Amino acid sequence: MVPQEQITAIGHVLNNADRPLKERFRALFTLKNIGGASAIEAISQAFNDDSALLKHELAYCLGQMQDKRALDILTKVLEDTTQEPMVRHEAAEAMGAIGAPEVLHLLEKYKNDPVVEVAETCSIALDRVRWLQSGQQIDDKNPYASVDPSPPVDGDKSVADLKTIYLDANQSLFDRYRAMFSLRNLRTEESVLAIAEGLKDSSALFRHEVAFVLGQLQEPCSIPYLQSNLEDRLENEMVRHECAEALGAIATDDCIEILNRYANDDKRVVKESCVIALDMCEYENSPEFQYADGLTKLDGTK
Repeated sequence: MVPQEQITAIGHVLNNADRPLKERFRALFTLKNIGGASAIEAISQAFNDDSALLKHELAYCLGQMQDKRALDILTKVLEDTTQEPMVRHEAAEAMGAIGAPEVLHLLEKYKNDPVVEVAETCSIALDRVRWLQSGQQIDDKNPYASVDPSPPVDGDKSVADLKTIYLDANQSLFDRYRAMFSLRNLRTEESVLAIAEGLKDSSALFRHEVAFVLGQLQEPCSIPYLQSNLEDRLENEMVRHECAEALGAIATDDCIEILNRYANDDKRVVKESCVIALDMCEYENSPEFQYADGLTKLDGTK
């Protein structure tokens, strides 16, 4: 159990706009790991910030916590059409991650949102909640311990079979995601390169998820693909942001060089993502025990 005063102190770091963004991110992930009502409250307060990247990450963490007490704030964020699309999208995805049946009516309402990334996310989240409500069990082969927007495909399929589903634009996004997460769980170079092909898909939401998954995999063979989308200034900034963070997770010298070139990008969310990604590179190449180090920083230790 973490004392309330420590949770409050970490929440103050998260909600202090004068602190470096990388410190606020580490505080956020510390709160995610702590969990509980107080952590959710501290995270919820930060949705007043002006950084779309931070707010997007707040919603992501609330979804990963899978605590129904976060549904009120996530509902407010999804319903707030003044919020950036990437923030509303992440709120909808978080609702799907929590998986409670009471969100079905809201997701149904917003699956026809005029913002396509929001509409597509609500559709996938609906499918996930309905899949859970059908009583099916998620095959626990996920080596990353993440709550994914869809479960992997049932049974053992070859990379070729999964790739066929994954790249088929006539399939539902939910089913294509299922194939993607099955490819991810295989963790072979062949499966990674198959996933990387999805960065040329017509759906920005799909491309963004592809980049996220490549970041989880941390395989250097995906660097040229991520670099290409990050460098494309016509690319959706939600996708460029995720490519930057994926490069930060891979954390090779090439990744650091690429990220430094875009750390002053004219798109704020891309610029901030590169800053956070460079902090991730520093972590990945250091002896630090954990990225979410808010508690040790409070103790004055490293």
